[in-house]
Amino acid sequence: MLEVRDLHVEFRTRDGVAKAVNGVHYGVDEGQTLAVLGESGSGKSVTAQAIMGILDMPPGRITGGEILFKGQDLLRLKEEKRRKIRGAEMAMIFQDALSSLNPVLSVGDQLGEMFVVHRGMSKKDARARAVELMDRVRIPAAKERVRDYPHQFSGGMRQRIMIAMALALEPALIIADEPTTALDVTVQAQVMELLAELRRELDMGLILITHDLGVVADVADRIAVMYAGRIVESAPVHDIYKAPAHPYTRGLLDSIPRLHQKGQELYAIKGLPPNLMNIPPGCAFNPRCPMARDVCRTDVPPLDDVTPADGTRVSACHFWTECLHG
Repeated sequence: MLEVRDLHVEFRTRDGVAKAVNGVHYGVDEGQTLAVLGESGSGKSVTAQAIMGILDMPPGRITGGEILFKGQDLLRLKEEKRRKIRGAEMAMIFQDALSSLNPVLSVGDQLGEMFVVHRGMSKKDARARAVELMDRVRIPAAKERVRDYPHQFSGGMRQRIMIAMALALEPALIIADEPTTALDVTVQAQVMELLAELRRELDMGLILITHDLGVVADVADRIAVMYAGRIVESAPVHDIYKAPAHPYTRGLLDSIPRLHQKGQELYAIKGLPPNLMNIPPGCAFNPRCPMARDVCRTDVPPLDDVTPADGTRVSACHFWTECLHG
């Protein structure tokens, strides 16, 4: 349904050019959940904004690649056509619901606007659909609360409203950008369970952007790991957890707190993500990698097939075999 091919995005600033996305390639099918993982600054959200067509340009600039949605390259469409696709065929759930929702409009007006603009409904009918959507995402007393404002809802309820807005027109693809940020663990689980249930019910594709491997274990079908604007590993979710084929993925997994480690110091990947204006030569992860050797400092590793027979798993590491079986 969606295929991103060799996407490049850069930001031109007074201090120089930041290469935020450097040849990203991934895809998602109908009914599939793809989790995109990586630290802050790895290019996850910028890629999503490019897909949705909401990238700030300038300073952002797409310098290469294709974004194929149902066979058509979105980057070649006029803005009017892309606007018709946004909301109706693909939608996005943002990470900060309070800043994404309009504070001076009721949630009913904001939900109903989708039906007025895209379906030509009357405000009365749109309000009725807004109530239905609030019920669908399990907001209690929806009929009474449809006139409430965003600040009158808890963080978890606001995130449910964001999910309702994304689902309003039943799009084929939803991109959820850190949908559980700033929520407590119990509410996180509820939001993730709701997303998984709605994805199954509507048979839609879901791209879940996060930095938390623990969040995606039960909901994702595939995982794509990003570092310095590149995909460094992509595989079915259970393969990643069982045996990572990239040192960065292994580092992320080792950073997850475990019950048997009570009282022990948590593992952390050494160093900091690279400056995107000055990405190291060779493998961008080499300054932080415990497996780095001379070739890692000079040659950019290709995205190799770990499973050549079916091509379901790839890794961008010169020594992925060693990592996989280490």
